[in-house]
Amino acid sequence: MGSKNKLKRFIENDSFSNVFQPTRDELVKKKYPLKGQWRNEVFENDNPLVLELGCGKGEYAVALARQYPNRNFIGIDIKGARFWRGAKTAIEERIPNVAFLRSQIELIEHAFAKNEVDEIWITFPDPQIKYKRTKHRLTNIQFLSRYKTILKPEGIVHLKTDSEYMHGYTLGLLHGMGHEVLYANHDIYKLEGSPPEVTGIKTFYELQYLEQQKPITYIRFKLN
Repeated sequence: MGSKNKLKRFIENDSFSNVFQPTRDELVKKKYPLKGQWRNEVFENDNPLVLELGCGKGEYAVALARQYPNRNFIGIDIKGARFWRGAKTAIEERIPNVAFLRSQIELIEHAFAKNEVDEIWITFPDPQIKYKRTKHRLTNIQFLSRYKTILKPEGIVHLKTDSEYMHGYTLGLLHGMGHEVLYANHDIYKLEGSPPEVTGIKTFYELQYLEQQKPITYIRFKLN
């Protein structure tokens, strides 16, 4: 993407009512005004709150919002030029129950209050296979601890990935830490049992992975 295109998208994001772009200082050094208030201030209802972490173009968050109008969805990514597409689609189609937050995932506890979130989706994250990069892996111990803080006690986490490594790593970690694995499938389009929101939504990159005949994996779990 050219720099002119990126600039145009950043400017357009600023005008979107469904995009929120706090600075790091606004999140870390002050209490972010929307922390604990997303339902009231943004969605104006008491419906369940669902996050998509590393949402990319926002395709999954928008598709989920279409399917479940009685839930609120927030796509989170540090790259606003990417989720511009999802935000624009939501405005064009007048989908009121999806918003986007530009932030690093490691700051998630500063953006959401304790027990504020009902579900978390992690869709096709970078598996961060090299040892030195494990601190950025979205299902490592530190990230799971952050999720546990903002999730309700019965909150659910979904991991959908094309990385068999990420799937195996996460399953091993969850079992080792005593968390509750509700469902796991190492090839969702060949083995039956995955819920419709897992097999019924295919992102741009997922379609590419399927063309390459890469198995798509899925885990649903609770953090005990």
